[in-house]
Amino acid sequence: MQPNLSRPARRALLVVHVVVSVGWLGLTLCLLALGIAGAASGSADTAEAAYRAMKIFGDWLIAPISLASLLSGVALSLGTPWGLARYRWVYIKFWLTVPAVGASVFALRAEIASAAGDASAGRAVPSTVDLVIAPSVALGVYLFLTAISVLKPWGLTARGRRWQAGRRSSGAGAGAGNKAGARSGRRTASRIPARSQVRSTAG
Repeated sequence: MQPNLSRPARRALLVVHVVVSVGWLGLTLCLLALGIAGAASGSADTAEAAYRAMKIFGDWLIAPISLASLLSGVALSLGTPWGLARYRWVYIKFWLTVPAVGASVFALRAEIASAAGDASAGRAVPSTVDLVIAPSVALGVYLFLTAISVLKPWGLTARGRRWQAGRRSSGAGAGAGNKAGARSGRRTASRIPARSQVRSTAG
């Protein structure tokens, strides 16, 4: 049986998940804007400022925000009836978030640090287009994840259908047991007055 969070805990975790997920989306938008500024600017000073700002965001925010989004989403799934593999939208969201976190933490941060180092040293940055493409792709993925979180499309997975069938069968069994108990109780209650009446008459 899957443990369910209490209502206050579920609400608190939901607030955390929404805040960090929206923060991740906003951070990616900022990185995209800075990447475009660095790539399109004809000024070395502007490019250096843009890439150094990207490095600050990368060093301080990318890892904690992306990991917090992933972990809070997993905890929210496992602690509620949504589950992690019961609904297609949750399952797809999980398997898109995991590589997005890995790419952000390991690949994007390294690329940003390399660009900032080249710009600070006065060298030409060789991968300016990559610093625009990577945040653009990430932004598209996060917008898609946000959309399916709101719309919740596609229904149950095969595992989810088995889980739902099990719940229905256990609920039906419990309902039948309750009805049988109620009928037995009514039969017992109907016999008691009759016995009392017999004893009273015999006395």
